[in-house]
Amino acid sequence: MRYADVIRAVSETPWAIMPGMLAVITDLLAFRAAGGRLSKEDIRQRIAEAQAGKPAADSARVGSARSGAIAVLPLFGVITPRAGMFADVSGMAALDRFRARFREALADEQVGTILIRADTPGGSVDLVQEAADEIFNARGKKRVVGIADTMAASAGYWLLSQCEELVVTPSGEVGSIGVFSAHTEYTQALEKAGVKTTLIRAGKFKAESNPYEPLTEEARGAMQARVNDYYDSFVKAVARGRGVKSADVRGGFGEGRVVGSSEAKSLGMVDGVATFEDTLSRLAGRSGGSGSRNAVADDRILSFV
Repeated sequence: MRYADVIRAVSETPWAIMPGMLAVITDLLAFRAAGGRLSKEDIRQRIAEAQAGKPAADSARVGSARSGAIAVLPLFGVITPRAGMFADVSGMAALDRFRARFREALADEQVGTILIRADTPGGSVDLVQEAADEIFNARGKKRVVGIADTMAASAGYWLLSQCEELVVTPSGEVGSIGVFSAHTEYTQALEKAGVKTTLIRAGKFKAESNPYEPLTEEARGAMQARVNDYYDSFVKAVARGRGVKSADVRGGFGEGRVVGSSEAKSLGMVDGVATFEDTLSRLAGRSGGSGSRNAVADDRILSFV
């Protein structure tokens, strides 16, 4: 049970993520708590399987280009506020790195368009609002386009909805607008194991949602209020980014579910449906069908890979 506090912290953190991906993360922690050992490659593999095998790409600018270049910024994997050991070995998308690359592209005089290429189930809500504001505030300074290739869910959609134009690939999905957290209680398991934990605390609400006692209604209310606050921020950001009312987001943008490309287009959640290659070709002003390699080879493309 020495990892109980870690598991609890992960579970109770408000998440804007697909529930299945959070289950993978908590399962990994539970496996470690039970004495299991995983190599870095094992962790990468489990996360990759949950992400449909999509690789992470989060590093420096590659190549040089002429004026009016398109900067391609990847946002792949589970979104986390800062880079760290777990993020590095599991292919997570660290927002501190992403924001640094975004600012670099925004300040680059050669860059005329920033294309954020996302494939993410979402992640922690930490720093997402701040990153979303940066993307939205870049409007008018550079053309900022987002593409869900193939998924922009939860925190991922929160971010991409702030682009002035949003595209989803034909087989892609967007949405999952919502926030949740969980409380885990170990009282019965500890009782069976013959373990009794006594908390010594000061402060009226200190440790109120600890795993050694049943969750009180007051603590549940506090957790719900916190989730509601993040959800309100999420909804307002999407409404701002998509130019609709908050009520439209709450009642018509999937209501917590991800939706496919056709439905997303009809609901106004995206502006268009196209492949990454076709989108890149269009932004570069080149002709070419799906899979065209001309756009990728164009000297106007700056890749942050």
